[in-house]
Amino acid sequence: MAKSKNKDENLQQAESGIIHQYKNWFLDYASYVILERAVPSIQDGLKPVQRRILHAMKEMDDGRFNKVANIIGQSMQYHPHGDASIGEAIVNMGQKDLLIETQGNWGDVRTGDDAAAARYIEARLSRFALEVAFNAKTTEWQLSYDGRKNEPVALPMKFPLLLAQGAEGIAVGLATKILPHNFCELCDASIKYLRGKKFDLFPDFQTRGMIDITNYNEGKRGGKVRIRSHIEEVDKKTLIVRDVPYGITTTQLIDSIIKANDQGKIKIKKVTDNTAAEVEIQIDLAQGISPDITIDALYAFTDCEVSISPNACVINKEKPEFLGVRELLKYSVDNTKDLLQKELEIKLSELQDKWHYTSLEKIFFEKKIYKELEKKHENWEKVLDAIAKAFEPFRKQLKRNITREDIVKLTEKPVRRIYKLDIEELNAQIKALEAEIKQVRHNLNNLVDFTVEYYENLLKKYGGGKARKTEIKLFESIQAKQVAIANTKLYVNRADGFIGTALKKDEFVTDLSDLDDVIVFTKAGKMKVVKVAEKTFIGKDIIYLAVFEKNDERTTYNMIYADGKSGISYAKRFNVTGVTRDKEYDLTKGDEKSKVHYFSANPNGEAEVVKVLLSPSSSARNKEFDFYFETLEIKGRASMGNQVTKYPIRSVKFKEAGKATLSGRKLWFDNTFGRLNAEGKGDFLGTFEQDDKILVIYNDANYEITDQELTQRFEGDKILLIEKFDPEKIITAVYLDNEKLQYNIKRFKIETTTLHTKFFFIKDGEGNRLEMVSTDEEPILVVQTGRGSQVRKAKFKVAKMTEIMGWKTVGAKLVDYSKTVTMEWEKKKQSNSQAELFE
Repeated sequence: MAKSKNKDENLQQAESGIIHQYKNWFLDYASYVILERAVPSIQDGLKPVQRRILHAMKEMDDGRFNKVANIIGQSMQYHPHGDASIGEAIVNMGQKDLLIETQGNWGDVRTGDDAAAARYIEARLSRFALEVAFNAKTTEWQLSYDGRKNEPVALPMKFPLLLAQGAEGIAVGLATKILPHNFCELCDASIKYLRGKKFDLFPDFQTRGMIDITNYNEGKRGGKVRIRSHIEEVDKKTLIVRDVPYGITTTQLIDSIIKANDQGKIKIKKVTDNTAAEVEIQIDLAQGISPDITIDALYAFTDCEVSISPNACVINKEKPEFLGVRELLKYSVDNTKDLLQKELEIKLSELQDKWHYTSLEKIFFEKKIYKELEKKHENWEKVLDAIAKAFEPFRKQLKRNITREDIVKLTEKPVRRIYKLDIEELNAQIKALEAEIKQVRHNLNNLVDFTVEYYENLLKKYGGGKARKTEIKLFESIQAKQVAIANTKLYVNRADGFIGTALKKDEFVTDLSDLDDVIVFTKAGKMKVVKVAEKTFIGKDIIYLAVFEKNDERTTYNMIYADGKSGISYAKRFNVTGVTRDKEYDLTKGDEKSKVHYFSANPNGEAEVVKVLLSPSSSARNKEFDFYFETLEIKGRASMGNQVTKYPIRSVKFKEAGKATLSGRKLWFDNTFGRLNAEGKGDFLGTFEQDDKILVIYNDANYEITDQELTQRFEGDKILLIEKFDPEKIITAVYLDNEKLQYNIKRFKIETTTLHTKFFFIKDGEGNRLEMVSTDEEPILVVQTGRGSQVRKAKFKVAKMTEIMGWKTVGAKLVDYSKTVTMEWEKKKQSNSQAELFE
């Protein structure tokens, strides 16, 4: 029994020890991965492997390129992990083109091509890295993992490297993602911070593209950025993707496009990768597919648009800390200022030591104290004492005491140097040292200005070719349903009450997208909105179904139903703007015996006339009459409606189509996104009926007639004029004829009727450009020539001086070209004074 008891106790102790070890080991492992592997330090913006690589490269640096394989070997003296992780880190830093200068095939972040093997590629530290990252005198050192060598705790980084390069890492229960920022903008922001001014920082990527920074949140947790490719419409059948979003390769992008095509989200013929020096992915569209809708669909369904959630986490004082990019920049600038102060203090100390020794040397030779070396003394100590005593009369000329080491150093000067020494040269050296000491002290006393000058110098030396590559732009929200291609078919079994895409033997309804919702009405007066599916039960006797458009205030439903309880029939008109999906709505008074006699859906609020036939057995005198829906107001779907008759109805038949009871659609143009909209965003274009068109005149002297389709995309910065098209309106245009060096004016009406086609309407020629355009009935053009006291203004009533011509005509001469000529249309309320009027 005693043995069994001891055995159990030993087992419990062993289990307890193992559990304790697991707890400790996991914590140790987690701490190690966080501190030593995945998360960069706030001090120099580097992960340990990056820091060790740079330190190893500095040790190897002789100005020439070194094989990356050799750099990996050198780095392994400091980094206790395999060569693969070191090689990957070197390539990653080399591709960022900041700290490491590369030679050979280093791969391409845009295409995802890997770098060549380490034995084939070479690298060396860039001049920028040598200037900002190294100074042994201000570096704190520690022993390497095997105790054989010293390595830096952190490099004395005098630049916000972490924000310039970005960082990404996954640790145990912790991750970091810091996006890269623009070199020049970082320098400018650093200067602004030092000057006490406000600054903003936004990501910038080597892969170019566009970025929406609305929700960037300074790179903190919870923020998000949206990144897009530039997609160019070459013609109505061809699109070109000009760059890739950050973190996406051309291969991934093409795969996502093919996948979206296979899923029926977009329709394309083929996609071709023509990437060489620049990204170029050509997309050939299927016949009859809109390029504008396809561009939106590419952003909605492919990697042409991606969202990235930054999470700026750094190691600060041996602990992970979550900070924003502004805080990171401020820390870096403060750290840079401290490092520059240390460097100046070290330099001042060195200069003072040099001044002291040079002054000693001058006195030593000028006052012939060196002759003590020629005298006979008992021993060497007596000689040194004699020299020290000889310096006593001159101590006031010095700024610190003379040490034994100073005297020994003087005695070590070669004898030939003594006789050739030029005292004037020593005086010049002392004077130069004093000037340098004065400048260093000035810099220390004006440390902020010195730090500003440091950043300005960095910007001047290394800022060339580092302009922002990623365009900052607001993105419009793309509704996937609106741009999804109709990739499936909807069927209905009206009697049994089923709808779906798998009911191919039943009645075909419409083509639609698998993202769409369907609105369904039944004979019992029930309504339901459901997601497209293979087979969904709605309810027996389906009378109407269609694709549901949320917030649609124009589609009006006209209905006559009989209340099952009272037998009274009611008529109602209503919209359905928003519902809860899969919820059944009762459009009658709620009795289960209620039924619908008549139902119609009208896209523009049309109000038809119907013939109501009463039951022959009813006591009504008039058993047949017309009912006009236009007499009803449009109300909510829950309204009871107006009474039609108290007698039982046998049938209701359509008699006559009605006119739309809704006013035309109001449209606005939002220049920020280059989009038409009906939500009141941007400039009001007018109220449009169904067949109305839009006129767009571009600054490249093309005009275009287009329809009201809201999915169209316009380049807002290239539009001179956009308005509701009136074929009777006269267009007045002023343009430069570069060949004759004169401004021409022409007035014409739009004669073309082709939609979505651009027409060039000025004289064709190199250097010709459109200056101004107007659709006013009688525009007045103000032309100013000359400068200063020679300024002359003239006003032209162009309607009276220029005939209406064809859109292809050259026009008439207005004035000669001059750099001093400026023109503008006169505002209608502006006075006619101080200008000569021409008609």
